[in-house]
Amino acid sequence: MHLLQFGDSLLPVGSFSFSNALEAAVQEGVVRDATTLTEFVRTATRRAATSDGIALLHSCRAACAKDPDQITRADHAVLDRKLGEEMRTMTVRMGRKLAEVAETTCQAPVLSRWLGRVRDGLTPGTYPVGLGVLMAELGSPEEDAFAIHQYGVATTTLGAALRLMRLDHHQAQAILYAVNADVEGDYASIRDAGLADMASFAPMADVLGAIHVKSRVRMFMS
Repeated sequence: MHLLQFGDSLLPVGSFSFSNALEAAVQEGVVRDATTLTEFVRTATRRAATSDGIALLHSCRAACAKDPDQITRADHAVLDRKLGEEMRTMTVRMGRKLAEVAETTCQAPVLSRWLGRVRDGLTPGTYPVGLGVLMAELGSPEEDAFAIHQYGVATTTLGAALRLMRLDHHQAQAILYAVNADVEGDYASIRDAGLADMASFAPMADVLGAIHVKSRVRMFMS
């Protein structure tokens, strides 16, 4: 139940404020229907798996080993690979909020120490690293932590889609169900990867993120 709580899309960490560049994709006509939306969400989750997902697994393992230096390494690795201003803002804002919620909700000493380092400016405080540390402290297997992270990427994007497109909840759930089927394979493909292997090659997503920064009318922060 605790894992469900902290993996819930309604957890107040601010994910509802972001669209993962979907807003720009809809405005530019890149995403225009359920088929192109499915492709977009799949790209977003695959990109997350091969970048943030690797850092999440490393932070899980480092938290279990009580190794703050390795957690910090993973934290910097995430931020270093966020090219867009809004995506950098998104990951540190959500990471800090997650740690603050957890600090007042449960006993998570490693996460609390990480939050202290964030407040002192010693580490960025990215969301996938904070989630990895928290899930480890709650006793979650790393596979489950990875699944929760990937589910969050998909639900954040689809939640935005419901407000940006002619899409009903049935269609959104069908897309989510299809995308969720990729999680096991994505985990298997990156579980042995190192931080140096982190990569998120999706040029169009970066271009859309850059376009969104300059948009005059915006509903979302990314």
